[in-house]
Amino acid sequence: MTSADRPATRLATRLSFLVAGFGLACWAPLVPFAKERLGVDDAVLGLLLLSLGIGSVVAMLATGVLTARYGSKPIIIAGGVGLALALPLLALAGTPVTLAMALLAFGAALGSIDVAMNIHAVEVERAAREPLMSGFHALFSIGGFAGSAVMTALLSFRLGPLACTLICSALMLMAMALASPRLLRRAQAQEGPLFVLPHGIVLLLALLAAITFLIEGAMLDWGALLVIGERLVSEAQGGIGYIVFSIAMTAGRLGGDAVVARIGDRATLVGGSLLAVAGLAVLLLAPTADVAIAGFLLIGLGASNLVPVLFRGAARQTAMPTGLAVASITTAGYAGVLVGPAGIGFVAHAVGLPTAFWMLAMLMCLVTLSAGAVTRK
Repeated sequence: MTSADRPATRLATRLSFLVAGFGLACWAPLVPFAKERLGVDDAVLGLLLLSLGIGSVVAMLATGVLTARYGSKPIIIAGGVGLALALPLLALAGTPVTLAMALLAFGAALGSIDVAMNIHAVEVERAAREPLMSGFHALFSIGGFAGSAVMTALLSFRLGPLACTLICSALMLMAMALASPRLLRRAQAQEGPLFVLPHGIVLLLALLAAITFLIEGAMLDWGALLVIGERLVSEAQGGIGYIVFSIAMTAGRLGGDAVVARIGDRATLVGGSLLAVAGLAVLLLAPTADVAIAGFLLIGLGASNLVPVLFRGAARQTAMPTGLAVASITTAGYAGVLVGPAGIGFVAHAVGLPTAFWMLAMLMCLVTLSAGAVTRK
């Protein structure tokens, strides 16, 4: 058994994904407190939140370069510890400028650990010679649930935002301390160029990742507005669809490795993308709220294992170094989440939100049509 295939190494990888999801989710309940503390309007808050995305994307590009030379372990540790140290700063920032700087640092830590942990996961899965990527990504989703739940619970006990962030940061540091000695020393470190423009099959993988993440971002930002606009649910119940979508995606990833082991990557991409397209159709044609919720369920299940398969494709390709390929795919995915929903807004303004969602279904069909190319050995 190699060091990459030890149970301890798998545990460390899972903890890395858990910390990333947990840290990101801890920020969401703090947003209203930050807005009130700074006394800013929605427009200024939106610009401040953009700092998180900018920090993440810049760090992702740099992480691909750094891991190609030094391996993923130091980047995972730095990213995880950075998340824990930056989180309290989000509760302390008293001016828009300081909050923007804190969000840049927080986003940079998130982007770094996101790329590095996926590179590490690729190496662990390769050594295991069995699908593991879906299970790793499921831990990110579970971390998200845990982070939002713990932070919300602490705030409900009337603890101040700073005290709540310090408690959550301590939990994250404990997890990183447990993971650190079990991470691979030089996972994916390699000689060669420190920067390679994405090309060949990596460009296609990045495009498909952007589409898949765009669907997820659309469910978060526009799903509730769609069902409310169609008068299927009340405003108070608008968030139920995304809750069902999130649960379905997490459940799909928890069982995804077994599915991939049975049917293979290509069938997973084809079946998952078609199921997501069917879910979008059900959602858009739903006559009742129950049917619409079923659409959210199908979309979550269908999309759950697409991204893990795409990351596995990054390990299989030979067009560019694996670490740089993973960084390209991760960055494209974040672009889909950050920029895509804004694009949906422009399209919805021009032709209506239902038409924009039909266009998403058409984009998802590209995943189906490209399944053979991205899984070809």
